[in-house]
Amino acid sequence: MGVFGIILSLGLLMYLAYRGITVLVLAPILALLAVLMSGEASLLPTYTEVFMVNLANYLKSYFPLFLLGAIFGKLMDETGAAKAIAHAIVEKLGKNRSILAIVLSCGILTYGGVSLFVVAFAVYPLAAALFKETGMPKRLIPACIALGSFTFTMTALPGTPQIQNAIPIPFFKTDAYAAPVLGLIAGIVMFSLGTLWIQQRAKKMIAAGEGYLPDYMTDETAATVEAGVEAKMPPLGLSLIPIGIVLLLNFWLSKVYFPGQTEALTPILEKFGTTPGKVIGIWSIIVSLVISIIFILVTNYKRINVMEAVNKGAYGSMLAILNTASEVGYGNVIAGLAAFAAVKGALLGIAPGNPLISEAISVNVLAGITGSASGGMSIALGALGETYYNLAIAKGINPQVLHRIAALACGGLDSLPHNGAVITLLGICGLNHKLSYADVGMVSVVIPLATTIVAVILGTIGIV
Repeated sequence: MGVFGIILSLGLLMYLAYRGITVLVLAPILALLAVLMSGEASLLPTYTEVFMVNLANYLKSYFPLFLLGAIFGKLMDETGAAKAIAHAIVEKLGKNRSILAIVLSCGILTYGGVSLFVVAFAVYPLAAALFKETGMPKRLIPACIALGSFTFTMTALPGTPQIQNAIPIPFFKTDAYAAPVLGLIAGIVMFSLGTLWIQQRAKKMIAAGEGYLPDYMTDETAATVEAGVEAKMPPLGLSLIPIGIVLLLNFWLSKVYFPGQTEALTPILEKFGTTPGKVIGIWSIIVSLVISIIFILVTNYKRINVMEAVNKGAYGSMLAILNTASEVGYGNVIAGLAAFAAVKGALLGIAPGNPLISEAISVNVLAGITGSASGGMSIALGALGETYYNLAIAKGINPQVLHRIAALACGGLDSLPHNGAVITLLGICGLNHKLSYADVGMVSVVIPLATTIVAVILGTIGIV
């Protein structure tokens, strides 16, 4: 009955979240449902001492990243820097490479730390105008944005400041540049196969007589007009500097400065119950984002309403962090149930000699159920991260590989149709699942899943 309760709870979480009920309400209710069905009566203690404590711990660890990332993305949007970068790439590559231009625009912005929602809003008007002018099918725009924002720059490329690359850091004592060779290979595979897929699909649609829109559709979105955009954009060089600061400063801090301070930091951090390995990676991203934000504010304070932009970014981070933290609280309640021992044993028993396989499956499945890459990974690593780490050490597997596999795995089944980012992206583009999801699913689910399998094989043979 306990195992059935866990399965029922997870199923309801996926279904009801897809129906639009917020996980802020669902997560505690369904966690306590699983507790009740397990035969335990300690509902209130479980809620206050397990669910809320783990929710709060997640906020403690990751709130600065969500907050600073949202402010950084909002400032890149408000100043026009995101549009300037995307516009320059489109102009440089030319209209005959419109698919590649949009994918690269999204990729550079996301890799630089701009949130995928900001990227979608910034790039869509350019993509719509470009696709309309060249006769490319509009329904491929979501796939282009998803490929550039939800895949290789979110989970694969070493150094990306996206939250999905930061969550594994304290579990495996790594940093944002973990397993760089493995990450680069995975990133190249996802980018190449995804771009090739979209290009081939475009050729087939055009050959079948489809233009920018199918004959039965009219374009009711206003975002296809790019009028006035160029006048609001800062110079390209100035727009790129904040991204350069995030990437280069993050690398120097995580690889050079903080590691050089390990001896001095260790006794200080012991007083706080932690170690340098668990915090250096997070600190590096925090400092990098703060410096980059300060640079944007100093160079653009006359062009934007600073207080309004910062406030909007800060408020925008609240729902994202609370949603994910609620899922983490839910996951820790489930992990604490006696029945979960059977689920844990089944996951670890999939490939007892290789924790990478078990990790890839558990992260993927939970990301798919929750419809959240960060939420699914947080649940999986919260329940099994320490076990995976100890198994990897015992098997001689570099923890950096665990980090990269976890990040890659969270970007697979998370993009099923009920995923909030997918729904938002389709809304921004004025399209629906029927028209566009098949291609979105191919580039953000099928290809990343295949890439994760390749990465597990390479990681097993020692590629780091």
